[in-house]
Amino acid sequence: MTEPVFEQIAIIGAGLIGASIARAAIEYGVAGSVSLYDADADVRRRAAAIGLGDVADTLKTAVETSDCVFLCVPVGALSAVAANAVPAMKSGAILTDVGSVKGQASSALAAAADGRVHIIPGHPIAGTEQSGPEAGFASLFRNAWHILTPLEGGDEAYAAAVSQLEAFWCGLGAKVETMDAARHDRVLAITSHLPHLIAFNIVSTAFDMETVEEGEVVKYSAGGFRDFTRIAASDPVMWRDVFLTNKDAVLECLGRFSEDLAALQRAIRWGDGETLFKEFSRARSIRKAIIDAGQDSGTVNFGRNQPEESLEGDGDEAD
Repeated sequence: MTEPVFEQIAIIGAGLIGASIARAAIEYGVAGSVSLYDADADVRRRAAAIGLGDVADTLKTAVETSDCVFLCVPVGALSAVAANAVPAMKSGAILTDVGSVKGQASSALAAAADGRVHIIPGHPIAGTEQSGPEAGFASLFRNAWHILTPLEGGDEAYAAAVSQLEAFWCGLGAKVETMDAARHDRVLAITSHLPHLIAFNIVSTAFDMETVEEGEVVKYSAGGFRDFTRIAASDPVMWRDVFLTNKDAVLECLGRFSEDLAALQRAIRWGDGETLFKEFSRARSIRKAIIDAGQDSGTVNFGRNQPEESLEGDGDEAD
């Protein structure tokens, strides 16, 4: 059996990501034990009932003997939670997170640092639209990217901590890469945040049209629209925080998107089939590149009948 990377880990926030880390860490043998805490007493009760780990009554109890603490809470809550966690952590332990916006996360975690704890922000690019402790499953991170954004100026001990955390995520089946926080936020703005914003908007528009069309929008919804509704079912608290904390990168991407959408609008208005064909062909080639890179499957009906596949989503919530 593989030796654990950490003897004990603590997970703060028992939603989809936190629950999945707990299940995977034990199933794959990368943690000797899991201590878990959630601010919601009902969530703690449910987590204990399904055996996610040693569920603590307080945050302090969960983190004080842990070698690595994972903050699986909305980005907007990171500052307060980190400030409470760090003083209770033992010297040399690692504090990391799973938030989708790393600039904000890095600032929040660094502000709580006291020189004893290694602060290493991170983001697993994996998830589903489901939430709560019951939604977690061990294979969520398999073949998914996990991005670490280490703080600048770390010493040899900090570098060793980064390597240890990388080994943990590799043990869960993830592919790990490091990059600076600003680059992460720009990349995720276009690959995740903007698509979610578009999905929320399309579904909202359809909701308005549902009344006008007397129920036929839902009744005759096609596969593409159903995919948008899956994305739009994601947790509203988490995504509110994402857009408020990564607004500069999102607004830049949204501006580019609006310009490109206006170009397609003109092509449709003027019957410019050549432009439409060119843009649709380019988009199709990008889909092929994603499949060739192993980021998705070309299997027919992929995802709709396989709820445990790793579908793109970000961070987690303390629900």
